[in-house]
Amino acid sequence: MKGILGTKIGMTQVWRGDRLIPVTVVLAGPCPVVQRKTNDSDGYSAVQLGWVDKRDKVASKPQLGHAKKAGVSAQRHLVEFRDYSPEDDAVTVDIFEAGQNVDVTGTSKGRGTTGVMKRWNFSGMGASHGVKKKHRHPGSIGQRKSPGRVYKGKKMAGHYGGERVTTVGLELLEIRTDDNLLLIKGSIPGPNGGLVIVKDSKRKVS
Repeated sequence: MKGILGTKIGMTQVWRGDRLIPVTVVLAGPCPVVQRKTNDSDGYSAVQLGWVDKRDKVASKPQLGHAKKAGVSAQRHLVEFRDYSPEDDAVTVDIFEAGQNVDVTGTSKGRGTTGVMKRWNFSGMGASHGVKKKHRHPGSIGQRKSPGRVYKGKKMAGHYGGERVTTVGLELLEIRTDDNLLLIKGSIPGPNGGLVIVKDSKRKVS
């Protein structure tokens, strides 16, 4: 499963014929190979890629030692890709082809504490006569004496966002090798400047 690490730059638009297509621009790679894992030494095959150099003053001694073995500087982000063994010492956007589908993983924007309508798409209470100051409330959340409690996992108000999200089957519209940029059709998870992981898509999208 080929993959690369990158940073979400933002969204823009590109023309394809007479169509205006929204795209997300991702700055991806080159990502240095920090560690190679094999079945003999680790019990599984994988490659560990780094992204964004970390200053030596900020990095810990274990981080510096781990990077020194690979002959690279300490990395701010380290991610493993299973069953992938690149030939070179760094992974670039050349591993992808324009027009293929990719899966993008990122951390969604944190929205703090929200109500059930924003968090779970509840319709809310009625808005006609007789309903007073209950329009955005969840309604009943349990029973009476039996069981006498609220079930675990009940959809209620609370923290929304800031979770790991993967969007699958996105079309990789264009690759700009000279600038290390990927132009992905549509939106991807996370804020501008956030870490994203781009992989070959597991799902075939017609």
